[in-house]
Amino acid sequence: MFAPAVVFQSPKSLQILELALPDLGPADVEVQVEFTGISTGTERLLWDGTMPAFPGMGYPLVPGYETVGRVVRAGAQASLTEGTRVFVPGSQCFKDARNLFGGSAARLVVPSARALPIADHLAERGALFALAATAHHVASGVLAQQPDLIVGHGVLGRLIARLAVVAGAAPTVWETNPSRRDGAVGYTVVDPSTDTRRDYRCICDVSGDAALLDSLIARLAPGGEVVLAGFYDAPLSFGFPAAFMREARIRVAAQWAPQDLAAVIALATSGQLSLDGLITHHETAGRADAAYHTAFGDAACLKMVLDWRDAP
Repeated sequence: MFAPAVVFQSPKSLQILELALPDLGPADVEVQVEFTGISTGTERLLWDGTMPAFPGMGYPLVPGYETVGRVVRAGAQASLTEGTRVFVPGSQCFKDARNLFGGSAARLVVPSARALPIADHLAERGALFALAATAHHVASGVLAQQPDLIVGHGVLGRLIARLAVVAGAAPTVWETNPSRRDGAVGYTVVDPSTDTRRDYRCICDVSGDAALLDSLIARLAPGGEVVLAGFYDAPLSFGFPAAFMREARIRVAAQWAPQDLAAVIALATSGQLSLDGLITHHETAGRADAAYHTAFGDAACLKMVLDWRDAP
């Protein structure tokens, strides 16, 4: 069995290739993919070749960890039934390419435990669940708190802000691009040059800009925290005196955990967390090369989704 898949042959070189799929195991499901999202964080680094040394890195490579589809076959011991719409956060099913993250293809064979049922009405918005779970992880855990400043109003920044509002907070968001300052509900988006506050308790940076750390520390209240929620391709450093004076804390928000994913699926299903207005661009899977260029080069593109429904 074969499936068309997006393959990064080398940095900035993409093809749709037919790749071999494994046989269906007793606890596996075959998923007919409907939509896959393009990540402008980690996936951009895979695309342009700047991803730091990372397990599974190398080319040729199948990207993608934001997959929505339907179960079309289920093994005898699988926990899902045919026809169930699912979210799949990547796969390891392709034999002829590296699978980091292995989800951008017309069909996948995955353990049924890795395919998570989602409500039919969510449709393509289900591709946002990996980012939503990442956003949820920022403020989860014993020592975590809701951010009162978020740096960046892309999709991840918007999801962190929306989750903060659900939790009863009203954060400020910094955004330097005027065209990205719309869409706020329950929080405020400002040009950072107009913000004079220097008493933020928790600043969450999703910009991925390694040069911002000193300026963020300077905006903290005593004992405040900077949460690094972006993915940084350059070393981070900071001046000690300002951090010392504020007794600043710096925390890295790592990859989401299963409980984060379960939480955001429940919030979106109930309507408490809106995923509306975040997917701005669509392309058919056959035009994946153009889609990747748009996703990474057009500032108006918040989220690009590939449509695989007409793929063979």
